[in-house]
Amino acid sequence: MTTRTQWIHGPLTDAVLAWLWLPIFVVVHLAEGHGDLVPALMAIGFVISFAHQPLTMGLVYGDPVQYRHHRRLYLVTPVVLAVLVTVGMFWSLTAVAIVAALWNAEHTLMQRYGLTRIYGRKVGDDLGRIEKPMYISWLVFALLWLPSFVNLPKMADNLGFGARNKRGLEVLYDLRGPARALLVVGAVVAVVFTVRWLLAQRRLAPAQRSAPKYLYVGATFGLVLAIMVDPAAGFVSYISAHALEYFVIVDASLRKRAATGDPVAVIRAVQTRRRRAVVYTSYLAAMVAVSVVTIGWFDGQFYAWLVLFFGGLHVFYDGFVWKLRRPGTAASLGIPATVGVPPTQAPAPAVG
Repeated sequence: MTTRTQWIHGPLTDAVLAWLWLPIFVVVHLAEGHGDLVPALMAIGFVISFAHQPLTMGLVYGDPVQYRHHRRLYLVTPVVLAVLVTVGMFWSLTAVAIVAALWNAEHTLMQRYGLTRIYGRKVGDDLGRIEKPMYISWLVFALLWLPSFVNLPKMADNLGFGARNKRGLEVLYDLRGPARALLVVGAVVAVVFTVRWLLAQRRLAPAQRSAPKYLYVGATFGLVLAIMVDPAAGFVSYISAHALEYFVIVDASLRKRAATGDPVAVIRAVQTRRRRAVVYTSYLAAMVAVSVVTIGWFDGQFYAWLVLFFGGLHVFYDGFVWKLRRPGTAASLGIPATVGVPPTQAPAPAVG
C-alpha cells in the first residue's frame, strides 16, 4: 500500500499535477480548425508561462539567506543577461527565440526530473543517473520527430503564427534531413535508457517501488508523446502545465517555511491564507496587465525582450534556488535532506 509520505502534496494533488497537461492538450486539440480559438488559447498559455517566471526573482531577492549564497552572481547576472538579450535581438531574434525555446524545453523537462527525484528520495532510491538521461533522450527524440514528420511551416500557417514564430519553425523544418538521419539513433538511445530504468526499478526492494513516482514518470512519457502527436496542443500543454505546477511548488514551499516560523520577509508576506490570496491575486493581475499593455510596444519587441529576460533569469536562478541537498530546501518540499542520498552521490537536481 502506498503511504501518504511517498506523495509530495497528497495523492489527489499529485495526480492532478502529474496529468494536468492532459486536459489542456485535449482542449487545444479540439479547438483546432475553429478560427482564431487556438491562437487565443496559445496566447493564454504564453501569458501563464510568462507569469510564473518572475516568481523566482522574489525567491532570490526577497530572501536574504538565498541572496547571500550567491550575492555577486545575483548582482551581475541581470545586467549581463539584459545586454545579451538586447544584442541577440538586434542580431537575430529568430536565432535567440530558437535557443530560448530549446533551453526552456530542457528546463521544463528538468522540473519534472527534479520532482521525479523527490519521489525517489522519499523511498530511498538512487536512480537519478538513469532518469535524467532517460528524460533527455525522450525530449530529444520528440524534437527530432517534429521536423522529420511534421510540416512545421504549414502548421504555422494553420495556426495563424506571426512572421517571427513562423520563421523559427521554418528554420527547424529546413533541418529535416539531418533530423531524420539522427532519429533512429535517438530512438535507440531512448529505448536503451528506458529499458535500463525499468530493469533498475525491478531490482529495487519492494519498499522502494513508489507508485506516485511511476504515476509521474508515466505522465511525463505521455506528455512527450503528446508533443509528437499534436505539436501545437502539446506545446501549449507543456508550457502551461509547467508554469501551473511551479506555482504549486512555490506555494507549498512557502507555506511549509511559514509554518516553521521562518522570519524571511517573502515568507511573512504569505504567512496566512488571506495574505497569500492578496499577494497571489495582485501578482497575477500585475503580470496579466504587463502582458496586455506591453505586447504591442515596438511591434511586440519589448514584450519579447521581457519574456527572454525574465525567462533567462528564471531558468538560470532556479538551478540555485531549488537545490535538494540543502536541508532547508529539502524540508520545504517535504523530504529530509539526507534521505536516500549515498555519501558519494552527485548534487541533487534543481526543481523549477
